[in-house]
Amino acid sequence: MSFIVQTYGTMLLKALGQTLLLTLLSLVFAMIIGMIFGLMNVGKSRLFNFIGTIYVDAVRGVPLIVLAYFIYFGVPTGMKALGAADFRLTALQAGTIALSMNCGAYMAEIIRAGIESVDRGQMEAGRSLGLSYGATMALIVVPQAIRTMIPSIINQFIITLKDTSILSVIGFPELTNTGKTIMGNTFKSLETWAIIGIMYMVVIVTLSKVAKQVERRVNRGR
Repeated sequence: MSFIVQTYGTMLLKALGQTLLLTLLSLVFAMIIGMIFGLMNVGKSRLFNFIGTIYVDAVRGVPLIVLAYFIYFGVPTGMKALGAADFRLTALQAGTIALSMNCGAYMAEIIRAGIESVDRGQMEAGRSLGLSYGATMALIVVPQAIRTMIPSIINQFIITLKDTSILSVIGFPELTNTGKTIMGNTFKSLETWAIIGIMYMVVIVTLSKVAKQVERRVNRGR
């Protein structure tokens, strides 16, 4: 095990950095997607409710690996058929899109549940003060909902971090893919995957501790 750490330590740390980069990028875009479709699902428009529901159900109903294959291989093929012969997606771009779409669907449900947890009287109070629906949602309802959503958002971050391992199938150089390379070079399967597992565990346990601390603070602040 020490041989792998000494020889491939830099490569492993770089792979961890790539994993965290992909996770952070995906979470940022997923928050935007989740906010859009989450607000659609709590709005008064039946059309928006329908669109939001279709997106959430469709994306959550497709395995992430299938979504990754579709975006990385299918979309460029489709674009070529439309005449865009030079269209390409890097593994980072395709991985970010796939994870963002997948995570965004779950974020939409987190945001919807968070908004619906806020007492309806808050909306009525804002409207009685002359605020529009959008202004009341942005200034009164959403800020209160965020406090409830924070622990779930951190947990989704952890899930997304673990899901990055699936993107090794499209060649993204994250931890799992790097582990495959190291194992192929050294033929040390047990040691390689033990190190990869420990690296994931350290990061995820740390994030889990942060999530618990945030949840305690949120609960005390209520």
